[in-house]
Amino acid sequence: MTIGQWFGFSAILCAIYILWQVRQALLLVFAAIVLATALNKLARWIQRFKIKRSWAIFFSISLLILTFVTIFLLVVPPLFDQLQELATRVPRGLERGLQRLNLWINDLKTQLPGDLWQNLFQVNLQINALIQQLQRLGNPVIGGVGTFLGNTLGGVFSFLLVIVLTIMLLADPLAYRQAFIQLIPSFYRQRMNGILDQCEEALGLWVVGALIDMTVVAICSLTGLLALQVPLAFANAILAGFLNLIPNIGPTLSVIPPMAIALLEDPWKAGFVFILYFLIQQAESNFLMPYLMAKQVSLLPAITLISQGFFLSFFGFIGLLLALPLTVVGQVLVKEILIRDILDQWEQ
Repeated sequence: MTIGQWFGFSAILCAIYILWQVRQALLLVFAAIVLATALNKLARWIQRFKIKRSWAIFFSISLLILTFVTIFLLVVPPLFDQLQELATRVPRGLERGLQRLNLWINDLKTQLPGDLWQNLFQVNLQINALIQQLQRLGNPVIGGVGTFLGNTLGGVFSFLLVIVLTIMLLADPLAYRQAFIQLIPSFYRQRMNGILDQCEEALGLWVVGALIDMTVVAICSLTGLLALQVPLAFANAILAGFLNLIPNIGPTLSVIPPMAIALLEDPWKAGFVFILYFLIQQAESNFLMPYLMAKQVSLLPAITLISQGFFLSFFGFIGLLLALPLTVVGQVLVKEILIRDILDQWEQ
C-alpha cells in the first residue's frame, strides 16, 4: 500500500473510533430525524388545507409537545405513586400472611404425629426465611427512588435536545440534506439523494404503521381494564400503547404496572389482567402487526428480533427503542448500496 492509501485507511479507522465514542449522541440525532420525518409528513398533510408551511410546522410541533406532556402527566405520577404504595404494602401483606401461617401451623401441631410435625416444622422455617428475604427486597425498591428521579432528569434533558434538533431539521430539511450529500463523493451524490428519498419514505410508512398499532393496543387495553375495574386504566392503556413501540420486550414490560396495581385491589384481578394483555398481544403480533408491516414495511420477524438484541447490546435502552426505525433505514441502505450498487455489479 502507498503512503496515501495508508493515510486514508488510518483516517477511516479514526472516523469509526470517533463515531463509536459519540454513538449515544448519534442515536439522539437519529431520533430527531425520525420525529422530523413524522412531523414533516403531518405538516405536508396540513398544507393541503391551504396553510403555510411555517404554520403547518408550528401546529405539528405543538401537537407533538402537547402529546408528550399529556402522556407524562397522565401516566408517570399516578403509576409512580401506585408502585411506591405497592412496594410498601407487599411486605406488610407478607407479614400478615406469615402470622396466619404460623397460627395455622400451631393448630396442626396438636393434631399431627411427631414425625410429620418435624417435617412440617422444617418447611415452615424455610418459608419464614423466604418471606423475610422478600420483605428485605422491598427496601431497595423504595431506596431506588432517587436513582430513578436522576435518570428521569437525564431523560428529560435528552428529550428536550431531541425536540430542539427536530425543530431545526423541520425548519429547513433541504439544507441539512444538501450538507450531508456534500460529504459523499461527487459521482455518487445523485444516487445517494435517491436513496435518502427511499429512506424517508420507508420511515414515514413505519411511523404510520406504528401509530395505528399503538392506537389499537391502547384502545383494547383501556376497554379490558375498564371492564375489570382496574384503577388508572387510562394511564396503563397509554403506557401499553407506547411500550408497544418496542416489539417482544415492550408488551412484557407493559403488563407489570397494571398487574401490580390489580394486586392492591384483589389478587384475582392480577390474573385476569395478565390474560387480557396476553390475548391482546397475541392478536397484535399474529394478525395486526403482520398486516401493517406487509402494507407498510417488509421486515422479517427474525431480523426484527436480531436487530433488537444488537442495538440493545451496543447502544442500551435508546438503541432498543430505536431498533425498528434503525432496521428500516438499514434495510434500505443494505438493499440499495451493498446489494444493488456493489454485489450486483461485482463481476468475476
